[in-house]
Amino acid sequence: MQPKKKLDVTADFCPITFVKTKLALEEMAAGEILEVILAGKVAVQNVPRSVEHDGHKVLALSEQPDGTFRLLVEKDGARNRPD
Repeated sequence: MQPKKKLDVTADFCPITFVKTKLALEEMAAGEILEVILAGKVAVQNVPRSVEHDGHKVLALSEQPDGTFRLLVEKDGARNRPD
């Protein structure tokens, strides 16, 4: 599972963590994987929940040795379908 793009939002706070994640996903093609590096309890709870609410798939959320969290999100294909 190789991420297409990596986003580090460890210096940011909610809701900016989700806003940056959402913008990164908008630039990606359906089925591509975004790796997001998170820090802080609120971001770890809210960002995965928010991306799932937007229709994307959370593939993994794991704590790293440095105390940050690695989130893998697959972009939803429905977002790129013509209306």
